[in-house]
Amino acid sequence: MLFFLLLVLQTSANAQIDPAHCRYPLGMEDGRIKDDDITASSQWYDTTGPRYARLNREEGDGAWCPAGPLEPTDVQYLQLDLRQLTFLTVVGTQGRYARSSGNEFARLYRLDYSRDGHHWISWKNRLGDKVINGNNNAYTSVIKDLHPPIIARYIRVIPVTIVSTTVCMRVELYGCPWTDGLTAYSAPEGQVMMAPGYSVATLNDSTYDGIFERRKLSGGLGQLTDGVIGQDDFLATRQYSVWNGYDYVGWKNDSLGPGYVEMAFEFDRQRNFTSMKVHSNNMFSRGVKIFSSVECWFKSRLIAAHWEPEPEEFRTVLDDRNPSARYVTVPLGRRMGRAIRCRFHFADTWMMFSEISFQSAQNVIPTQTTTVTTPSWPKNPNSLPTTLKTVTTPWQKTNAPEESNTSILIGCLVTIILLLVVIIFLILWCQYVCKVLEKAPRRILEEEVTVRLSSSSDTIILQTPPVPPRASQPDPPYERVFLLDPQYQDPAALRNKLPEVSQSAEASACNAVSDLFLKPQCMTHALSHGFGGGYAEPDVTQCTPHQCFQSSVPHYAETDIVSLQGVTGSNMYAVPALTVDSLTRKDISVAEFPRDQLIFREKLGEGQFGEVHLCEAEGLLEFLGEGAPLPEMDDRPVLVAVKQLRPDATSTARNDFLKEIKIMSRLNDPNIIQLLCVCVSSDPLCMVTEYMENGDLNMFLSQREMESTLTHANNIPSVSTSDLLHLSVQIASGMKYLASLNFVHRDLATRNCLLDRRLTIKIADFGMSRNLYSSDYYRIQGRAVLPIRWMAWESILLGKFTTASDVWAFGVTLWEIFTLCKEQPYSLLSDEQVIENTGEFFRNQGRQIFLSAPPLCPASLFELMMHCWSRDIGDRPSFNCIYQALRPHANP
Repeated sequence: MLFFLLLVLQTSANAQIDPAHCRYPLGMEDGRIKDDDITASSQWYDTTGPRYARLNREEGDGAWCPAGPLEPTDVQYLQLDLRQLTFLTVVGTQGRYARSSGNEFARLYRLDYSRDGHHWISWKNRLGDKVINGNNNAYTSVIKDLHPPIIARYIRVIPVTIVSTTVCMRVELYGCPWTDGLTAYSAPEGQVMMAPGYSVATLNDSTYDGIFERRKLSGGLGQLTDGVIGQDDFLATRQYSVWNGYDYVGWKNDSLGPGYVEMAFEFDRQRNFTSMKVHSNNMFSRGVKIFSSVECWFKSRLIAAHWEPEPEEFRTVLDDRNPSARYVTVPLGRRMGRAIRCRFHFADTWMMFSEISFQSAQNVIPTQTTTVTTPSWPKNPNSLPTTLKTVTTPWQKTNAPEESNTSILIGCLVTIILLLVVIIFLILWCQYVCKVLEKAPRRILEEEVTVRLSSSSDTIILQTPPVPPRASQPDPPYERVFLLDPQYQDPAALRNKLPEVSQSAEASACNAVSDLFLKPQCMTHALSHGFGGGYAEPDVTQCTPHQCFQSSVPHYAETDIVSLQGVTGSNMYAVPALTVDSLTRKDISVAEFPRDQLIFREKLGEGQFGEVHLCEAEGLLEFLGEGAPLPEMDDRPVLVAVKQLRPDATSTARNDFLKEIKIMSRLNDPNIIQLLCVCVSSDPLCMVTEYMENGDLNMFLSQREMESTLTHANNIPSVSTSDLLHLSVQIASGMKYLASLNFVHRDLATRNCLLDRRLTIKIADFGMSRNLYSSDYYRIQGRAVLPIRWMAWESILLGKFTTASDVWAFGVTLWEIFTLCKEQPYSLLSDEQVIENTGEFFRNQGRQIFLSAPPLCPASLFELMMHCWSRDIGDRPSFNCIYQALRPHANP
């Protein structure tokens, strides 16, 4: 147990740094940085000394002010000792307000930093600029991201002025401890790639802060430790205005005689190394691969020590199929050392690294708990959110290697005791939450599932809210402060910026689609049958996301919504309440089929309350009579899909099952799955629907290639572009029919589109019930299951399912079709990253990620997909508009 706890603590301590999340306040405002650790080159008065330079504090005369008016040539600085190496990502500054009596501030400033207190380095951004824009008044806090971040123990904030003036400053730093321990690395100079047909890529370490001499870098840190990993395509556009290849440091094989790249790494103290992680490019089509092997030597001291003779060796498995950049983890065998020298051997012409980090078994660092009282949200929206907090922070150690074994042991025991207390609390809390969950109603968005929009963080977190604290309890430990360039913004303001529907927006959406496909009549038809009467959105600015989901304001014109919990756990259609009122078995108009004439053949899937079976229905054609919606069977048995409710299903599930039967009995369209008959006179309740011989569209397309002379010559199953358009038009037709009835599907995807022998599409809802597609669904808190990769952002974040959200899913379904279902949407993103991306649509700041255009997709069709993925629902086209636009281009 002790080993397990230490392992957990070591793992968390050595987690790789992500600049987007390493944004914790380091202690100027709340006092964790002591007065003795804040010094200055000078001060005007004792009451404007460096100890008064704390952000949002008004002690003394309100700020640090250097002596005398500051001249353009003066170098006055405020110095902070952070007591340990720190990964610094953000700086916040204020002027001297002093309760309205001060008006001094720094319009510009720069930063110097040091890791050892002797060698000082001037920070510069990715474009080489050293000066940072500061404040425009004395009271507003201005928050600036540092690109690149700084790794240092000592920081100097140096005000800059163009004319002689008086300046005063208050500051706060944000970041997290640099547990990696790396203080410097040396390497050969990065090179320039110039190859025929390729763009020029400059692969040098442009932010390196050490010495550059004889084409070798030494004594500093740079891009390999900035926490930013390179993209798969090193020539792709970057978020910063920099050159191609900026994120990588790269070398060419023939320019380095030995056939390897030798790098050396120095650390703050002797460490027990477990592994090294190297982020390497693998775009083999351009002659770039990960390293083929690596050898690493160790030594115990930086000076007057020899490298140990036996290296740690590791050989990689080369990949000629997947060009994605990746982390390569090199085990280091728990070797001890203060420095490491590694030789990375080439596997191809080029080798490129964007990040290198080290994991080591560290001493457990005990924690102390301090209660800090700070003001609540200031009136100024650019200020930082501060409340009464209980803050858990690492004990700062000045000379950690010199501490006695007794101190380390006591620290370990204290940490273990605290951790055990936390684990016991979490177990008791989880038991309480589980009891609450058992009593909660089952819906797509459960009562206990909330969505926290961190408007300033780029992060969307689906979470269960904690037990409400007592009034006397302090707030939980402080959160990371996530900041947006150029300044912090008030989350409350962003949460109110939700989409509004207007007829002008709808008209512009349909106009755009009409222009794409040259169908002007689509405009008029869509206004009369599309968005105009399709749905009305609740005013989400007046309620929480969950309240909006259950708002009395209807999602559709003058109708309420009934959420159907089907036998498989899926929700096929959301429909107007008037279609299912006063429903009983006697209210079902579909014919009762003899249960003993259903012969079980195969189990297709199962859900929470029922199963889906493939059955053979004896005498079904005679039973249904003329006009039966079945294909010609040529004397073969009639195969049907049977959805069966389990005998132990709840009464709610039974009612939902009967409602689903009645709803499906009223659907009559050639592109919607047909309900044929039912078995409800006795248990188990069953509904019998069509079964398509060609299975679902996802499986059908994934087994085919695009039509070409090669596929014809080798008899390879193939489809043409016109075939794909024909399939798309059928889906649009079926969805147009559902939309005309104000039905919302909620789970439109190729897995829910079935095909018969004649390639006729039938839209169904079996996708979730099959284990084959379980990875397409994301489970929230173990209960609610959502197809998040097909869902509109407002469906995920606000629980709003409308015709417009079905249009979004249709755009993703089109993307699936024209990729031949060879990959999952957003395949390079995890489920959590997909949810984070929906937050970018909510914030609408241009950072959202869209699906890329399929290689064989016509440009006009991809533009239609992009219209379907419009952030504002009023900008999305109606299904009628989509159908009218696609129909002329498809050959039946």
